[in-house]
Amino acid sequence: MAVYDLEEQEQLDALKAWWSSNGNYLTWAVLVIVLGFAGFQGYRYWQHSQSQKASDAYAQLDQAVRANDSKKVREIGTHIAEKFSSTGFGPMAALTAAKASFDAGDLKSAGAQLKWVADNAKDEDLRATARLRLAGVRLDEKNFDGALALLDEKHPESFAALYADARGDVLVAQGKRAQARTAYKLALEKFPADNPYRPVVQVKMDDLGAAP
Repeated sequence: MAVYDLEEQEQLDALKAWWSSNGNYLTWAVLVIVLGFAGFQGYRYWQHSQSQKASDAYAQLDQAVRANDSKKVREIGTHIAEKFSSTGFGPMAALTAAKASFDAGDLKSAGAQLKWVADNAKDEDLRATARLRLAGVRLDEKNFDGALALLDEKHPESFAALYADARGDVLVAQGKRAQARTAYKLALEKFPADNPYRPVVQVKMDDLGAAP
């Protein structure tokens, strides 16, 4: 029994010595893990809370859209974009607010809201949509170079027809009919045969007359 007691004492002494050397480090390591987990849980709660608030605000935005209250749409849309930019509701609200601003003739606000989406949205399709609409705003502002620069930016293939069509519109406004025809031709090639917008592009191309 004495041998076993001695071995146990030696193991206990070894453990005490190890703890004396490493216990402080271990305590801090455990503390870091605990605080990290608590921080992660807190962040998840904050994200959930932000998403819920953004969802409620977006419901108000939807009501304003249905009520045709463009002023309220712009106000709520801007609020969501500013306060809940980290949620998926931010870019969607900014797009909605931009449309309301555009319909009200406020091209400056519409442009600012669309640029925010183009620069900040995480979803590639949303960014492409914002750039396409912003190009339309630049066209209305007669900022043709700015519009073309936006349409030159990389975009998903699914947007190729729309971007080519928009490029044609800008080139027509610049008086570059041959280049516009080329852009419309590309749009027709990219649109599926059953796309309802194809006849519109065809009419615009026909209006340019026969190719020289």
